[in-house]
Amino acid sequence: MTPEITLRTLATTDLLVGGMTCAACVRRVEKKLGALEGVFATVNLATGRARIRHPTDLGPTQLVEAVEKAGYTASLPERPASPGRADAATQPGENLPQRLLVTALLAVPVLVLSMVPSLQFRNWQWLCFALTAPVAFWGAWPFHRRALRGLRHGAATMDTLVSLGVLASFSWSAYALFLGGAGGPDMRMPFTLLPIANDGVAHVYLEAAVGVPLFVLLGRHLEARARHGTSAALRSLAELGVREAMVREDGVDRRVPAERLTVGQVFVVRPGERVATDGVVTEGTSAVDLSLVTGETQPVEVVPGSAVTGGAVNAGGLLLVRATAVGADTQLARITRLVTDAQAGKARAQRLADTVAGVFVPVVLTLAVTVLGFWLGAGADAQPAVTACVAVLVVACPCALGLATPTALMAATGRGAELGVLVSGPQALEALRQIDTVVLDKTGTLTSGHLSVVRVTGRQEGLPAEEVLRLAAVVESGSEHPLGRALVAHAQRALGPGAVRPEALTDFVATPGNGVQGRVDGTSVEVRAPHSGLPGTLGAALAEALASAHTPVVVHVDGRPQAVVALGDVMRPGAYHAVDRLRRLGVRPVLATGDQEAPARAVASELGIDEVHARCTPEQKAELVSSLREKGLRVAVVGDGVNDAAALAGADLGIAMGTGTDVAIGAADVTLVRDDIEALGDAVRLARHTLSTIRGNLLWAFGYNVITLPLAMVGLLNPMLAAAAMSLSSVLVVLGSLRLRHWQPAPAQARRRPPSWGAAL
Repeated sequence: MTPEITLRTLATTDLLVGGMTCAACVRRVEKKLGALEGVFATVNLATGRARIRHPTDLGPTQLVEAVEKAGYTASLPERPASPGRADAATQPGENLPQRLLVTALLAVPVLVLSMVPSLQFRNWQWLCFALTAPVAFWGAWPFHRRALRGLRHGAATMDTLVSLGVLASFSWSAYALFLGGAGGPDMRMPFTLLPIANDGVAHVYLEAAVGVPLFVLLGRHLEARARHGTSAALRSLAELGVREAMVREDGVDRRVPAERLTVGQVFVVRPGERVATDGVVTEGTSAVDLSLVTGETQPVEVVPGSAVTGGAVNAGGLLLVRATAVGADTQLARITRLVTDAQAGKARAQRLADTVAGVFVPVVLTLAVTVLGFWLGAGADAQPAVTACVAVLVVACPCALGLATPTALMAATGRGAELGVLVSGPQALEALRQIDTVVLDKTGTLTSGHLSVVRVTGRQEGLPAEEVLRLAAVVESGSEHPLGRALVAHAQRALGPGAVRPEALTDFVATPGNGVQGRVDGTSVEVRAPHSGLPGTLGAALAEALASAHTPVVVHVDGRPQAVVALGDVMRPGAYHAVDRLRRLGVRPVLATGDQEAPARAVASELGIDEVHARCTPEQKAELVSSLREKGLRVAVVGDGVNDAAALAGADLGIAMGTGTDVAIGAADVTLVRDDIEALGDAVRLARHTLSTIRGNLLWAFGYNVITLPLAMVGLLNPMLAAAAMSLSSVLVVLGSLRLRHWQPAPAQARRRPPSWGAAL
């Protein structure tokens, strides 16, 4: 009998986790959630967010309970796209800035008196003891509370180490003051970086009892502010959302909440306002600023029929827009969701760091006890033995390990979103850094994907080219052919909308396969395919158009050929610079297209691409990618259409143009939001810079512990300086990641385009 197999549908839930302070906390939460049947969890220390894949019959309440059983707090985010809290490690009521300020006011006098013997007066140690007590208990209370909570759950974290260090320093000092002879009115204590070995217990460590919580709180505060900066891009995206929209119905305007907009409704966008949601302009012309949404630096001119993106700023005239997407279906919502998903992931290096940190704290506790026992067993005084033990507890910090990767990823994905590059996660960043071959689609990727006028060449002794273009556009205004629409659109851009007057056209006739003809203000005009040789410059223009795989048409006025118009799928702005920059980065470009051989070769020649594969079916594109990977190459595919989806999914890295189909975008790991393929080079450089930053962070985090732990074990590190070094390590890691927020793309340095590029009009 075949056993019954039950398939459980998986869902994804995000939780905001409070109380995590180090990578050991992350490891504990992941382990507790992973103990539930069918659950896989990824916890990000920098954002305080847990992303959980779980069976649908397991609700959020059970997930929250699992986190709470691990000793932490958990709650559902207020909004699915809300940015992670920069201070997720803090608990309600802790008020970190206020606690830090009070601790500093009490601790500074203790530090000064303990470190400057000349300032020590009669009974100074008792004043320091009175100032130290509130710091050791109230100032360090967050550490004590989390340490106790961890103890109840059988866990040890960074807070355990800090709490034990503070209590040990304070307890030793209290014993020395009350029972060990350090309470005398004339007691003087020299400051030294090394433990003092003497016969008595007259040396107190009140400076360590206040220095440890002071420096750790300061480090947490600086760390929280720096982490706040790494999530700035996500907060900026959240702030682009419009709260209210002015809906126009039956000629009447009324304000409604933006979330109540429905597809098909028409809303008003006044100058200076943000577009409420994705839509199509129905009335009005204006310039729209898309810089915060797609990274486009120049405003985009929109006219009736133009698509606009929610969150864009209307910089010109009044617009009426018909909504085409609302809520989670808008481009802004998809961008925010992609950035949030990317920041929730983990790189391979971070998983290793979290695994190490999970066993790090218990190892440090064992080391501290071993050091104490070794010193006492070797005949040392109790004072230096306790000092070495406290230094080991305080200096060992897995915080830097936990922050090394997520803070860099947050900064990099946020910066990428600002530049119009959306990365699906850390795995995509790692793959993007390693690619050495990129397979480029032609239509819609390197080229615009629609017909445009490439060049208009007129007779030297004939009518002016502008007049010939106007006459041809008026005749073509009566045609629905794609060639005719492209010619009319070009004339309207070159000569102005008022130059093309369809009412001037009479006697219009369209001949399939040949062209159109008619009379414009009494003048006979014909636009047709070339049938015979043309004289002089027109013949040369015709030959050049055919050699470039463009489609030529000839404009006849009163029976005489007056101009050759070459139409084709024009290159995207920046395509040449993008390919050239890829070569400079050591990435080999390959062109694969379903188009014919001639236009494919023409584009490849224009861009300097040596390997060309034309007339490729979707299956052949996927086979090409597979064959390249079998050769040991790391392959990325750039495409925009449904026919690219299989190749995108089969590559080491799929890169989709943001103007492409939803199928292509869904199969890709990276999306270039702005309509500029030059962003591809920026994406590769950003990925390489990010991975270099992560490696540097991890090297520092591991190296810090490798150096400082042995120093503390042999008694060469003062506990107060150990606390300062421990806090500094975390702050430096976060500040190193924060530099990615200011990363700038390199200016293009490609050679000049060939002279054949561009259009005459």
